[in-house]
Amino acid sequence: MSLAEERFDQMFPVLDPAQVETMGRFASGPAQTFAPGEPIFETGEREVPAHLILEGTLEVVRRDGLHRFASVVSHGAGQFSGEVSQLSGRGSIPSGRAGPQGLTALPFDAAHIRALMVGSAELGEIVMRAYILRRVALLQTEGAGSLLIGHPHMPELVRLQGFLARNGYPCTVLNADTDAEARDAIGRFGIRDDELPLMICPNGKLLKRPSDAEAGACLGITPELDPAKVYDVAVVGAGPAGLAAAVYGASEGLSMIVLDTRAFGGQAGASARIENYLGFPTGISGMALAGRAFNQAQKFGAEIAIPLTVDRLDCSGADCASRQPFKLELADNRGTVQARTVIIASGARYRRPAIGNLSDFDNNGISYWASPIEAKLCEGEEVALIGGGNSAGQAVVYLAPKVKHLHLIVRRDLEATMSKYLIERIQALPNVSLHVGKEIVALDGDGAGLRGATFREVRSGTEKSIALRHLFLFIGADPNGHWLANCVNSDGKGFIVTGTSFDRDVGRQPMPLETSVPGIFAIGDVRAGSTKRVGAAIGEGAAVVAQIHQVLALAEEPLPQAAE
Repeated sequence: MSLAEERFDQMFPVLDPAQVETMGRFASGPAQTFAPGEPIFETGEREVPAHLILEGTLEVVRRDGLHRFASVVSHGAGQFSGEVSQLSGRGSIPSGRAGPQGLTALPFDAAHIRALMVGSAELGEIVMRAYILRRVALLQTEGAGSLLIGHPHMPELVRLQGFLARNGYPCTVLNADTDAEARDAIGRFGIRDDELPLMICPNGKLLKRPSDAEAGACLGITPELDPAKVYDVAVVGAGPAGLAAAVYGASEGLSMIVLDTRAFGGQAGASARIENYLGFPTGISGMALAGRAFNQAQKFGAEIAIPLTVDRLDCSGADCASRQPFKLELADNRGTVQARTVIIASGARYRRPAIGNLSDFDNNGISYWASPIEAKLCEGEEVALIGGGNSAGQAVVYLAPKVKHLHLIVRRDLEATMSKYLIERIQALPNVSLHVGKEIVALDGDGAGLRGATFREVRSGTEKSIALRHLFLFIGADPNGHWLANCVNSDGKGFIVTGTSFDRDVGRQPMPLETSVPGIFAIGDVRAGSTKRVGAAIGEGAAVVAQIHQVLALAEEPLPQAAE
């Protein structure tokens, strides 16, 4: 049974008259009337309002890049349109037309939908649940969203799949070698092999070997920013720490923008299952946890800008006390973002071993996370995974049932770095071999991908080569602080130091999560001395908002009224 069949009443609820009246109070304008068959919104269109149907029907249709249409649902009186894109005004995935009898409906733009969710707890829960379930159903529907055409195991294709999956956008992948429809599209559009992968957006736009930023622009994922706007807080990094700060800050009236170069969730978003996070005794995937936080932040009005890369933090002359904003310079000539305070939540990345040809196999045999995409690529094969932390353990538990055999390579005993429950689960897996005291020293392969790896025993220096096509790296972590341009103090490893004396006298002591520059804070994995756990990152995201309130209050500037 599909999700739409199993939870249809929650996906497409019918409001009673009292609920319709309550929801109508939050409409962004008077009722609108549409003629039979009249277009209401198109795939890829931004700022599409939701509609509460009063009379007639609204026919929702999805289409792919090859202009194949399929009906999603017909909304009748007492029902409402939309999905999670309506929370932020991002590009619409489906399109909508008035039904054969026409349509009369109340419009709700993004701000008024968010006001409804906050102002009416009962209706807010109904709408939010429906929106989340509708997006999940789209992700599970074959043929929904963009079409990706390329050769299997193609690095650029794997990257694009990961980008769309991590941002919750549906796509269908066609094999350029075997799929007749894919070959037909390649011939029809005159695509050369070196121009693959091909991305055909739902609105029909064609992209050749697109970057994440180009794909995001085509789908309407990336918001259009106002360069003159000064936010109360700019958060760099949409991992658990950054999303927590966005939720708590926006819910308390601060204007928040969160920027991330790839996707929401950070490293935690790639975890197959987190079982030691408070309140989820059966576990929760990192993507599910991050997705809930992402929607929650949008519910309270936080802007989340993905994929946008911050090239540099300009803190020269900036000071929230003197009302001079900080400036974040964006890559690819996307302009600047101004904010009175900045939260560094850019996290850490898995370390790359010092192997000369390592980059040749990125997304072509070498992976730094274990999502369903990577699991599908290595299904039934022999693989190796290097790393002894909890993220590595979660990846082993997820991958082992899907592969022929898994070699877990660690430099020291797991007890020193991994939670006990994960160690016990790994020990019970029959197709996992543990290799303690070894490290990777060489990779072998060609343009077709990885073919093997050589490992060395640290004590004896003995080397052994293993034939394999997939290697997962979960080795330590380096901070993502290159964009800071030496603006704030860091420790010897590049992690950001907080809570120490300022470099200049500002007449007060720094807040516990404040850096050497007043008004700039650091939280999560990028902060020196932080506990590298999802729960700790979320706690720091909550704590930093209280500290920012104090700093802004000291600037003698009126704050927005905090929500009760």
